[in-house]
Amino acid sequence: MTQTSNADLQQLDRLCHSQGVCAPGHKPALLHRLNKGSLRGAREVARLHDRLCFLRAYPDDPTVLSLTETMLSAFEQRQDLRRHRRALADTGIAGTTIYYRFYWPTARWLYQHWPAAISIDWTQWQHRDDLNDLWHLLLPDSAADALEGLSFTPRQWIESLRRRDETDAAFVIRHFIHWRVDAATREKFYDDLDVPLVLAPCRGGPSRTHSKYKPDSLHFAAAPVKPDLPIVAQSLSRPSATRCVGVRAGEKLIDLARIQMITRRRDLYAFMYSDPKDVRILDYPEGLQFICYGLQPQRRSVLEAMYVFLILKNGVPIGYTQAVTLMRSAEINFNVFDEFRATQTSQIFINTLSMVRYLFDADSFVINTQQLGEGNREALRSGAFWFYYKHGFRPRDPQVVKILRAELVRKKTRPGYRSSQRLLKQLARGELYLDLTRPRTERVTTMATGRLGLLATQVLEQHARGGHSNGRRPCMQLALKRLDYRCPKPLVRSRRSAWERWSPIILALPNLSRWSVANKRALIDVVNAKGGQRESDFVRLFNQHKLLQSALVKLGKK
Repeated sequence: MTQTSNADLQQLDRLCHSQGVCAPGHKPALLHRLNKGSLRGAREVARLHDRLCFLRAYPDDPTVLSLTETMLSAFEQRQDLRRHRRALADTGIAGTTIYYRFYWPTARWLYQHWPAAISIDWTQWQHRDDLNDLWHLLLPDSAADALEGLSFTPRQWIESLRRRDETDAAFVIRHFIHWRVDAATREKFYDDLDVPLVLAPCRGGPSRTHSKYKPDSLHFAAAPVKPDLPIVAQSLSRPSATRCVGVRAGEKLIDLARIQMITRRRDLYAFMYSDPKDVRILDYPEGLQFICYGLQPQRRSVLEAMYVFLILKNGVPIGYTQAVTLMRSAEINFNVFDEFRATQTSQIFINTLSMVRYLFDADSFVINTQQLGEGNREALRSGAFWFYYKHGFRPRDPQVVKILRAELVRKKTRPGYRSSQRLLKQLARGELYLDLTRPRTERVTTMATGRLGLLATQVLEQHARGGHSNGRRPCMQLALKRLDYRCPKPLVRSRRSAWERWSPIILALPNLSRWSVANKRALIDVVNAKGGQRESDFVRLFNQHKLLQSALVKLGKK
């Protein structure tokens, strides 16, 4: 490979950031030179990779897309990448290594797919000695004498027992998988060990380079994207199509989401515990899609419903968003990956709100303080507060409102003024709100779920007397009786779990005996939906049950 001038890379940067449409043949010629040349440093290699990912999501034409795909398909074979492989660790680029303390579900998933590629970073494992307390639980009974007679370190135990074709990480994870305990115990003990894993590059392994979902059609950028910000209230639209997928396709789409987290050294709860039975695809114009993932029934909250969405552009994952909904309000967690923030972020965010409104009938949105920068340097650096402010979100905390007013004056009177990181931290101390209809006080972030949880626990303890280890069964039986509901037998596991969690709340509802038959039946439908295939059905039924909402609000205030 010949040495490539950084001028070519800088020119590609400018074209990507402006989404500019250049003279025919100019961008392909630029890409050809970058493909044949060798870049000087690791930063330049990473920049080229990210620009190629961007062009795959936002291609000018079929020629540019084809050349981009060709370059990415062989990117790990580049000499400059191999030369700077160590410096490119944790970038998620194919052919590079990832170091991260993955939680149990992700560690198990990596073991199931690429067991030979994972190992333990012993130099970074602070809790390795805690493994000594678990050997007598994880290892066979025949190891008891050896455990008492040999003073081995955890690493020595693993090296002496693991199979020849097995890594140290695979040995530990395999024994956790076969440990005869309930899932919660297994997960708790593994996560407490805080095992630092090393994911080495391997054939077909996770990477941002090769991660893509085949779209039904492609959208090419015929003209530069206008920078104007749309007005939220006037631009919310329904998706052009909503499609359910089968379990097998759902599993593949969950794998796609997991890869996005792994290659960016993240673990997101909703992706870790997505249910392949509740995966949908929502289509929007210009090649934009949202993959909708619901939680496994046993992982759902009692009241709030959580959904997470992978954002695709021409089949390329460009970000994700999470919505926690209750009473037609939604707390939004929105994130576009760094390499795709050059364009259309505003329109994507508007479509995100449109989608959440469409799925959950939400007309009130909340951005939490962490999204604005509280304990989140990335949000502070990107000026997240002003992004949401420009889209109509406003603070309600009096102190934040006061700071905001003064800052708006400075921005108006000082051309080119930019808010300091210190001031952005102050603005991030209060949530931001957007109400499409009349403002309200009761929403997902103000519901006293903690108070309701304590009340439910007290009810369970009251019914645990008389020899019961806990009050779940007697509470459930009594709740069913008060609702005059004869549930089908046997009750499927997910719905039984929903009834066990809802029963103490039902018993605490004031004046339940005075409810009409119709309202009691509607409550039964709500609980069954919480344990049903799609939690969005629960959201719809709960939104319709005004008496239940009112009773829970009052209960939470006592």
